Amino acid sequence: MNMLVIGSGAREHIIAKTLSRNADVYTYMSKKNPGLIDVSIDYMVGSESDFDAIVSYAKDNDIEIAFIGPEAPLEGGIVDQLNDNGISCVGPTKKAAQIETNKAFMRQLFVDYDIEGSIKYGTFYDLDEAYEFIDELDEPVVVKPIGLTGGKGVKIVGDQLESNEEAKEYVKEIFDEKMSGYEGVVLEELLVGEEYTIQAFVDGEHIIPMPAAQDHPHAFEGNIGPITGGMGSYSSKDHLLPFLTKDDYDASVSIMKKTIDAIAQEEEPYKGILYGQFMLCKDGPKVIEYNARFGDPEAMNVLSLLDSNLANISKQIVDGTLDTVVFKRKSSVCKYIVPDNYPNTEANDTIVEVDEEKINDDGADVYYAAVYLDDNNDIRLTSSRAIAVIAEDDTINQAEEVCEEAIKNINGEVYHRSDVATEKLIDEKIQHMKEVKGE
Repeated sequence: MNMLVIGSGAREHIIAKTLSRNADVYTYMSKKNPGLIDVSIDYMVGSESDFDAIVSYAKDNDIEIAFIGPEAPLEGGIVDQLNDNGISCVGPTKKAAQIETNKAFMRQLFVDYDIEGSIKYGTFYDLDEAYEFIDELDEPVVVKPIGLTGGKGVKIVGDQLESNEEAKEYVKEIFDEKMSGYEGVVLEELLVGEEYTIQAFVDGEHIIPMPAAQDHPHAFEGNIGPITGGMGSYSSKDHLLPFLTKDDYDASVSIMKKTIDAIAQEEEPYKGILYGQFMLCKDGPKVIEYNARFGDPEAMNVLSLLDSNLANISKQIVDGTLDTVVFKRKSSVCKYIVPDNYPNTEANDTIVEVDEEKINDDGADVYYAAVYLDDNNDIRLTSSRAIAVIAEDDTINQAEEVCEEAIKNINGEVYHRSDVATEKLIDEKIQHMKEVKGE
């Protein structure tokens, strides 16, 4: 089966590599990703917003199924255009993808269909009304642009914002700049607890959840600094998390299933990957937001553990026949290598040296993200996350140690969060959750 992967990052690299075990993989990427090139039968470099070029490339290579990696093409309607040309997709249509691309749509869906896990929130297109909500809530708020901002538009009082007054200033900035394409904002109560992710395969009706994972979005060690696309993540052998019970997990999956049912009623069936970002609070799971595709880095955690045929799963998704999916009973740890001073990068276009053979010998794998191959076949940094290193082992602690050892084989103007998934950090999260629950 000929399959097309759209996208050019580490998420797409591991998707393509996993698919290549059972399918002929072609890739359409915005820059020459060395990892994607290695696992692809053929590839094309071009703008991921040039849908005509993507469709033409798919037709030229007799593509049966396209697997959409990033969110921007989904927002633009790439699935609709490919479907119109007889090419099935692992990814939702433009209308169904609103669960990620339109935060106002997502929150209203919870109200209209009485889905658990909702929170106090408001969507505002009037600045004074937004200010009034902040004043009346009289507790720390989370400020979100309505549309896509690459995971970097959300700001939280007590984290990136000092007070609700500073939150008002940021709200005005969002309005003035029409950030993410909307002169409006979503305001939410600040949840207290531990964040976690559950991703699922969805065929429009059926949902098969994957192992839970926890991302570390802050740029610096100790969970401080700017929110990034994700500095690393881990998953546990039991497919739960050290602070997440089976009941919490099942409740989260139930919320996701009800969301899928609501999208089908409100718009049209959702097919692809659904990413649920949750906060485990004192009174159970609450939904922070959804993504309409695999998370990055969480895709590395779950796909490294996948013991089923992803190409076959993709066929079942488009056919509406999802069946059993098996994941290895292993723990996994992913850490991102990023340019020095990230996210305020000054190391653009410098060379990064990667000894893949030694990394593999150490028991880890490497997936290339925002890097590119130059004319001399050197790997060069851009301004964003560069390389994901993933290891799996019996325990989180063992996988973390393997990951750290493997990272020594990457050299350049780079750094990483060495504390991701360490025993100390996880113990802090367990203790925090006990405090939240009053135990």
